Amino acid sequence: MDLNDAFYFVQVVEKGGFSAAARSLNIPKSRLSRRVRQLEEDLGVRLLQRTSRIVTTTEIGEDYYRHAQKALAQFEVAETAVRRKTNRIEGTVTVSCSVGMAQFGLDQILPRFLQDNPGVSVVQRASNRMEDLIKGGIDMAIRGHMDTLPDSSLIQVRLARVEWHLFCSPDYQSTLDPSNDPAGLANHPALVLGKPGAMHQWLLTDRNGQSASIPCKVRFASDDMSTLKNAAALSLGVVALPCYVCQQEVEAGSLVRVLPGWTAGTPQISLLMPSREGLLPAFEVLLDFLKRELPNVLASGAPEAT
Repeated sequence: MDLNDAFYFVQVVEKGGFSAAARSLNIPKSRLSRRVRQLEEDLGVRLLQRTSRIVTTTEIGEDYYRHAQKALAQFEVAETAVRRKTNRIEGTVTVSCSVGMAQFGLDQILPRFLQDNPGVSVVQRASNRMEDLIKGGIDMAIRGHMDTLPDSSLIQVRLARVEWHLFCSPDYQSTLDPSNDPAGLANHPALVLGKPGAMHQWLLTDRNGQSASIPCKVRFASDDMSTLKNAAALSLGVVALPCYVCQQEVEAGSLVRVLPGWTAGTPQISLLMPSREGLLPAFEVLLDFLKRELPNVLASGAPEAT
C-alpha cells in the first residue's frame, strides 16, 4: 500500500471534497481521485460516498480516516524530531489574519522570521473575514476577540491582550470637553472600524472598572485602520484603535490620546490552529517565534504599569 494514498484520502476528508483538496495540495483533481480509488481497491472497501455535489465518508471510511490521521501525525512527529536535530527546517506555512494585524502586528515579524529561517516559506492571507481553516488549507489564524471563543476542534493559543484607546488630532482635541468626563464625547463625530450600527456608542472602561456608554454620530466608517488614522489626523473626529497601531503617530504628535484614564476595549489576541497530534517543523518554528515576538509588538504603545 502507498502511504501517499492514505495522505491524499485524509486531505479529501479534511478539506471536504476533491476540488478543495486538489487546490490545497496543488495537484490535479483527477490524480487525487485516481489515488483514492486505488486506496479503496487495495483495501477492498468503499471509503467515500461520492455525489455530484458532496463527498462523505462511509462508516468504515470514517474509521479508516481516524486511524490514518493518527498514523500520519506520528510520521510528522518523527520527521520533526529528525529535522530539528539536523537544523533542516523546511516547508510552507499558511497564516490567516485580519488586515490590521497584517499591517501593524505582523509586518515586521514575518520578514524577520523568514530571514532567520531560509528554508521556510509563508503564505499570508489578510482578510477581515474568518475562514474555515481546514477547508481553506490554513495552518494557523491570528484573531482578536472580545468574547470567549466557542469550543471547537481548533486549538486556541492565547498570545496577548491589547488595549484600544480613543485618539484624535491635537487641533480636534481643543474642541473636546477638558474635564476628562466621557460624557463630553457625546455626539462628537466618530471614525469607526467596520460596519457601524444604527446607534453607535463608545463603550469605555476606566482603571477602576467603571463603565460608560457614550452615544456618538458616525462621520466615517472603514475596514482599514490606516485610513481611519489619516482621517483622525485631519481632525475629522475621534477614532478607537489598538494602542500599538497609533504608537508612531502619538510619538510624532499627529495624534493624541483622548480620555487617558479610559480604554475602549481590551480584546484577546489568540492563535487558532487545527487540532492534530503532529506539527510540521516549519509550523512549530513559526508558532514558537510568534508566541515569543508578537506579544512584545502588541504591547507597544500601552501605558506602563504603575
